[in-house]
Amino acid sequence: MKQTASSELFRKLPSVDDVVRDPAIHFLVRSSGRESVINAARVVLVRLRREIAAGLLDEAGLELALTGMAGAVEKQVRLSLDYSLRPLINATGVILHTNFGRAPLSDAAIEHIWETAASYSNLEFELATGTRGKRDAHAERLFRQLLNAGFENKVRESVSTIVVNNNAAAVLLALNTLADGGEVIVSRGELVEIGGSFRIPEVMAKSGAILREVGTTNRTRIADYEGAISEKTRLLLRVHRSNFEISGFTEQAPTAELAALAHRRGISLMEDLGSGALLDLHSIGINDEPGVLHSLRSGVDIVTYSGDKLLGGPQAGLISGDPALVARMRANPLFRALRVDKLIYAALEATLLAYVRGDHDAIPALRMMRLSRDDIGQRAEALAARVTAAKLKIEIVDGESVLGGGAAPSAVLPAQVLALSCEGLSADELAAQLRGSDPPIIARIEEGHVVLDLRTVFPQQDAAVAAALNRIAM
Repeated sequence: MKQTASSELFRKLPSVDDVVRDPAIHFLVRSSGRESVINAARVVLVRLRREIAAGLLDEAGLELALTGMAGAVEKQVRLSLDYSLRPLINATGVILHTNFGRAPLSDAAIEHIWETAASYSNLEFELATGTRGKRDAHAERLFRQLLNAGFENKVRESVSTIVVNNNAAAVLLALNTLADGGEVIVSRGELVEIGGSFRIPEVMAKSGAILREVGTTNRTRIADYEGAISEKTRLLLRVHRSNFEISGFTEQAPTAELAALAHRRGISLMEDLGSGALLDLHSIGINDEPGVLHSLRSGVDIVTYSGDKLLGGPQAGLISGDPALVARMRANPLFRALRVDKLIYAALEATLLAYVRGDHDAIPALRMMRLSRDDIGQRAEALAARVTAAKLKIEIVDGESVLGGGAAPSAVLPAQVLALSCEGLSADELAAQLRGSDPPIIARIEEGHVVLDLRTVFPQQDAAVAAALNRIAM
């Protein structure tokens, strides 16, 4: 009986052609194109068929749905032609949130991208001579200013830098160039996996290098490295434990001692920092995150790090170190496959100029790191005062922000956060309503409350957050 009833309902469904010929839809065909309307009509009809098959639609319900067919098709067309990649408001307190695109770019970087994208540029052209140039010159000159300074101990006379599309590419290129067919010695405690199943042993295998593990998970000494060096050894590799830490009965060979051993045995030391700070993080109370300059000053020959983490720029993989080794990587055919385009160079150049000028607050991620608990608390109080919905209860409580992006996993930044509860809505339901706002607002849930951390919310977004809360709880 149910099958017969379903068959009758299926027969009432119009064809795609019938839907498209509906006069109520003609304006959509003109404004959005016939193919877009046909595809949208198919999606709507498939949805109705599924609802009929699942017993969710009876005859009255189907008649109602068919009456609103034109509106459903119009909504589907809008969805299909709208951007999928959308801006959102990050109220999680995670500054370098990988799922949210990590570091937001500075105003100067955005402006420089626009200028570079909207016209032709001298990406690979020497204006002075009228001859072909190298694209990495635009970032290299600034990296030289930032990284060649401060070598009072003359560990290294100069530093070169090249740019590829992310840090995984940087590690792959460096290992392939320096150790293809040879052994690379790594501590067992540094064979890390980060987000997206990026595993050091697998990247090493793809590079053509051969992994040689030494030490134990928790303790690796200089003697372990020294005992493993043979005629097959091409490189010593140190990998920063970017998203976890080992505590307790532990030992790790000091970087300077590891560099001295490598150089004494005629091989190079490479360090994969992952995040790679150019700013001294001690100024914001983070003491255990090594910076690029610290590694280079300790004698590391090649440092790989990310552009969109602690540096606060665009996604990029950066390789800095011994000019002769960097030149070999630049000559590797892989470099062309992994290089970045003009827009990344534009964003990176603008970001590095802020460092050269000492204008760290111009870089959004660094500015967020430097905000004090009281700065955030004052904004939280001001935002709470703008929320008038009686159903919403707001408390301002002590909380903690984190760097994210695999940087300083144990470091936290004190903050005052908004703890929300709404009459008639669970914490999960309130968080879902916030995600459904325009723009979406992403919060975190703690102890049955929705928590908004304004450290990662731009001040100009506070009004949108208040408006969304008033709308949801009205």
